[in-house]
Amino acid sequence: MTKNKNKDSLKIHPTSIIDEGAVIGENTKIWHWSHICAGAQIGKNCSLGQNVFIGNKVTIGENTKIQNNVSIFDNVIIEKNVFCGPSMVFTNVYNPRSEISRKDEYKSTLIREGATMGANCTIICGTTIGKYAFIGAGAVINKNVKNYALMVGVPAKQIGWMSAYGERIELPTNGEGVWVCKKTGDKYQLMGEEIVHTRT
Repeated sequence: MTKNKNKDSLKIHPTSIIDEGAVIGENTKIWHWSHICAGAQIGKNCSLGQNVFIGNKVTIGENTKIQNNVSIFDNVIIEKNVFCGPSMVFTNVYNPRSEISRKDEYKSTLIREGATMGANCTIICGTTIGKYAFIGAGAVINKNVKNYALMVGVPAKQIGWMSAYGERIELPTNGEGVWVCKKTGDKYQLMGEEIVHTRT
């Protein structure tokens, strides 16, 4: 069923379909009515909720959580520790038409380590979501997102920053300043329009 060497560590609900050839890391859980295509590569310790679809040309990093009703189509790369909220949407063609095949025009989308994408948000293809960026529920992303950026709205705009721990960083969207996370002690330094994160 899969190329996983330790199949006993997987928890796959019997209603799910795992195509021959899919690579699934140890301790990954796949819940009801999901479909994993043959070319998919899924890291260890992931959780895929109910009614999830994973395409052939998809890579998912370890410890990623994909909630119910999410379809991840070809040319989407997800790094480790990413959260995909319920019913969020990925696209892979910018200008689809039913009567025109555009499979050779797929645009790649990259979701960097630690990013969160809230429920019902939409990620337009060809974009990169930065490390530990936080996409609010219902937002529409149509351009690249900076590391640690907090994005909301349609189309989404940056309204602030979020820490790796998931707390609002009390700094403006540009300028200079330093903020220390009370939960972890990590330091976040604003340098112009970028955040530099120093772990303790």
